[in-house]
Amino acid sequence: MSESIFKTIDAERRGTTFEEVVSQLREMIHNGDLRPGDRLPPERDLAKLLGVSRPTLRAGISSLAAVGVLQPRRGAGTFVVEAEGPPSLDSSPLRLMASLQRFTPAEMFEARRSLEMAIAGLAAERATGEQMAEMSEEVTGMFASLDEPEQFLVHDMRFHQTVAAASGNRILTALMNMVATILFEVRSKTVRRARDLKESAEMHRKIYRAIRDRNSEAARDAMRDHLMLAQKAQEQEEADAIHQPSS
Repeated sequence: MSESIFKTIDAERRGTTFEEVVSQLREMIHNGDLRPGDRLPPERDLAKLLGVSRPTLRAGISSLAAVGVLQPRRGAGTFVVEAEGPPSLDSSPLRLMASLQRFTPAEMFEARRSLEMAIAGLAAERATGEQMAEMSEEVTGMFASLDEPEQFLVHDMRFHQTVAAASGNRILTALMNMVATILFEVRSKTVRRARDLKESAEMHRKIYRAIRDRNSEAARDAMRDHLMLAQKAQEQEEADAIHQPSS
């Protein structure tokens, strides 16, 4: 892979958010410039190639890792995920429909609840020991990042992806990822205003324990309660953003 495929991000937009990094890397994957299994250049080099700061680059990579596009491997680098699990559905059409049809956040959360309650119930029946260990690791990561909202959100998303994979149903997993990706992108803009991430971490632990105990009904109920709380938290963060605009 040649480093010449990476283009410097426009100076006008550089350093404002990580979204330009996400957009460019997604476009390169879509165009085939980056292929499944490709390793990205080292962080220092890639930040220089894109013309962004290393923290901005890290945020972009974390975002793409959280939605299953990139995979950081300790000591080896960051790789484009190979298409071996559920099919990856592009969320762009749903995002466009949401804009044109004016889908409400409540409708999006309702769709997510319906999908993830079913997924949690199946995961309680089908999760492997390895998948349960991954869920436990992400819950531990949430408790360790209570003071780092953006990192907490990455662990949150990975937890839900692991539960989805544990359901054993690739169609439900792909649909969940498509809806959750949009909600993740929205939440990433407001999560710094989160008021009680500890309560959220505890609810994730409750979901994990129900799955570990092979209790499908408890897993569905815990997922429902968690997503109801998540919806209220996002609504509150958005309200706070309106009343306390950033300077």
